[in-house]
Amino acid sequence: MIKSIQKDKIIVDKEDFNLVQTLECGQVFSYFKDGKNFVVQSADKIAVIEEQEDCYIINTKTPNYFINYFDFNTNYKEIKKALSKFSILNEPLKFGYGIRILKQDIFETIISFIISANNNIKRITKILNKIKENFGQKNGNYYSFPTLEQFKGANQEYFLKLGAGYRAKYLENVLKELENFNIEESKKLSTETLRNKLIALSGVGPKVADCILLFGYSRYDVFPVDTWIEQMYNQFYKSCHNRIEIRKNLVNEFKDLSGYAQQYLFYYKRSYLK
Repeated sequence: MIKSIQKDKIIVDKEDFNLVQTLECGQVFSYFKDGKNFVVQSADKIAVIEEQEDCYIINTKTPNYFINYFDFNTNYKEIKKALSKFSILNEPLKFGYGIRILKQDIFETIISFIISANNNIKRITKILNKIKENFGQKNGNYYSFPTLEQFKGANQEYFLKLGAGYRAKYLENVLKELENFNIEESKKLSTETLRNKLIALSGVGPKVADCILLFGYSRYDVFPVDTWIEQMYNQFYKSCHNRIEIRKNLVNEFKDLSGYAQQYLFYYKRSYLK
């Protein structure tokens, strides 16, 4: 997986990693194309990624952070082998062979997925970029995602101007609620307890909570259910439009591999089957 680690550079092979698939499978919004390269941002960290014929070169001042961010120390070959026993994943595993589930900053993940609810990628990205420019710290040519403290002064009116719509009130409220939300302590909670704690936050419903659990807390015993997953379930399992029931049934089937299965199925359904 990792071919070389230098002070400001990581070189990784492509066998179980495809950058485009990983970035475009619905789990992250803080990245963009700059010429031939991708710029990936997380909290106050930045990586510029070059694609070569047989590898990716990840240029960053914080290599250890991005080794963890891209989950390079996890053996995805074994995960895909375990998932291959489920016939429904035969084609999705081939189609999205290079997906890796990112380990994202939890605070940024909470704010980003509240903004993502019933929203499109273009608008989500625009809002997040404006937030960074207005409240984040300048970091070279880019802006960091603001900390909770740096968000001081961000209210409903501000978020409305950014185009957040009905989410504006949720964002104002959740910033106040997160002042009493200990993220480090929350990592110790069981998945079900933590899900309930997240759903108690403004703007966080079951699907957004499961996205935060999977992409922020690295809880793989969750299965976020959106329109695409609901369609997939009705196509390959049975007729059901209760997303809580769908989630429970899929977690019961895939157990601790649920989060991985969700990403392969989601990417395949959204990008290929439609």
